[in-house]
Amino acid sequence: MGAKSTVVALTTIGLLMLGGMGLSDARAMDALEVTVSIVPQQYFVERIGGDLAKVSVMVLPGASPAVYEPKPQQMVALTKSRLYFAIGAPFERVWLKKFAKINSSMRIVNTGEGIEKMPMKGLHHEAGERHDTGIMDPHVWLSPPLVMIQARNILDALTRADPVHRQDYAENYKSFIMDLVDLDLEIRAIFHDAPEGHKFMVYHPSWGYFAKTYGLTQIPIEMEGKEPTPKVLENLIQYARKEGVKAVFVQPQFSSKSAKIIADALNADVTVADPLARHWKENLLKVAEVFRIAR
Repeated sequence: MGAKSTVVALTTIGLLMLGGMGLSDARAMDALEVTVSIVPQQYFVERIGGDLAKVSVMVLPGASPAVYEPKPQQMVALTKSRLYFAIGAPFERVWLKKFAKINSSMRIVNTGEGIEKMPMKGLHHEAGERHDTGIMDPHVWLSPPLVMIQARNILDALTRADPVHRQDYAENYKSFIMDLVDLDLEIRAIFHDAPEGHKFMVYHPSWGYFAKTYGLTQIPIEMEGKEPTPKVLENLIQYARKEGVKAVFVQPQFSSKSAKIIADALNADVTVADPLARHWKENLLKVAEVFRIAR
């Protein structure tokens, strides 16, 4: 076979291969590469971006966003990203500047833009009174109404980076917003007969925005990243017993030792409530149900 015949044959094979590709396959080849900080954000971006966005997650499942250090291969992969969706996680304070140096053409998007952050609540364990720790709470992804704001920021960023597919992103965004409205109503229905300020005890105070949205009160065990002392544990147990706590909630990213001590003293259950769960919608509904019967 001559050189000309070889070129024709290869071209024909290529055209046949392209002809056999579906629309989604073709889009996947041209997908916009983006990176997010945590797993729940992956769900948000994929709902809006569909198969037009290829999403990588920085904080791997089981790791803590408070102290996460990216893997070398993640830093290499970051050079291909067009967008980085930040969420306000503690590790970003150190790493976002480094990400920007590695990929100066990558746009960093604050998905929490427009959300009024609130300070994380600690507890004066001797008095049982809540107080501001001075640390701003980053867990805005756990309140469906606040995710609506994040969704708009994601839509704007995707549209700006890929204006050709503006209509696709807009349609996906509208569908996602409708699902968020439905989810919000479902969760409100779960708590419809719960008393105002219904309390639940958690090790790490991740659920402040969720609690505020649905009229609940979280009782934290950990204070400002510090394990409670034996004296504080004793006071917490007395406080929890007075409040009738039936369950103590932990998350996989933190130690559950103190929570187990309190739960054993109360003859209560230790239950996982993971703020970084992969199946975001199903997780919020499940957490709502267990918070509802926590007292």
